[in-house]
Amino acid sequence: MSLAVKTYRGCHRTLAILLLSALPVFAYAGFGDVLNMPQGVTPLSRNIYDLHMLIFYICTAIGAVVFGVMLYSIIVHRKSAGHEAAQFHHSTKAEILWTIIPVFILIGMAIPATLAVIDIEDASEADLSIKVTGYQWKWRYEYLGTDLDFYSSLAQSSQDAVNTGQDPKEVQHYLLDVDQRVVVPVNKKIRLLLTADDVIHAWWIPAFGTKRDAIPGFVNEMWFKATEIGVYRGQCAELCGAFHGFMPIVVEVKSDEDYQKWVAEKSAAAGG
Repeated sequence: MSLAVKTYRGCHRTLAILLLSALPVFAYAGFGDVLNMPQGVTPLSRNIYDLHMLIFYICTAIGAVVFGVMLYSIIVHRKSAGHEAAQFHHSTKAEILWTIIPVFILIGMAIPATLAVIDIEDASEADLSIKVTGYQWKWRYEYLGTDLDFYSSLAQSSQDAVNTGQDPKEVQHYLLDVDQRVVVPVNKKIRLLLTADDVIHAWWIPAFGTKRDAIPGFVNEMWFKATEIGVYRGQCAELCGAFHGFMPIVVEVKSDEDYQKWVAEKSAAAGG
């Protein structure tokens, strides 16, 4: 067989191996929006998303290189092609390299991860603090420093569907709507003080990138800062009893002006 033919076939094999190794990247490109985590609407959620993607790309690159070299060696240097295995059992240089390189990779991944965790735990200098108490199976919200204090339970439309056996597809936001929403201003740091009255619950809004347990006899702390006006839905994320799936969370983010109107209306209704 001529050298040109061998080179041609070798190039095709190498290209095929590289394409197989890069399959995770192609899969993500085609289905990333469906399979990937959401970017969210808070600085925390976007930071978590960026960290997730950074580590994903690093792991994908490592996988492509390792499996590419492995597949290339298996195919090109196979015994049937006349190759014989090298007879050695120790290489100081290789051992140093495969120790140092992973250490630098881990440091490169650990630094942004540590900074993200520090940011997640920093609930200081909040613009608004809300005490959140979990019950079986509803939430209580107390806006600290104000008279606002209310319970938030599953919306009646979902309750009726459960009781009558109505098709859930006919109910808008089935099991994800409440009778009273939590309302917060946009672009403000909101601190939540979480506890529970009976069993362990967990307050979770996927779009905020935040989740924290509400534990009886203990006060947990978390924060978020929504940068987009809208309605965001979540659920209790801790198995808390028979109706665990019936205590959703709905947060409505309003402009400062609309938020102040809501506070005035809510306070007037409570006073009346």
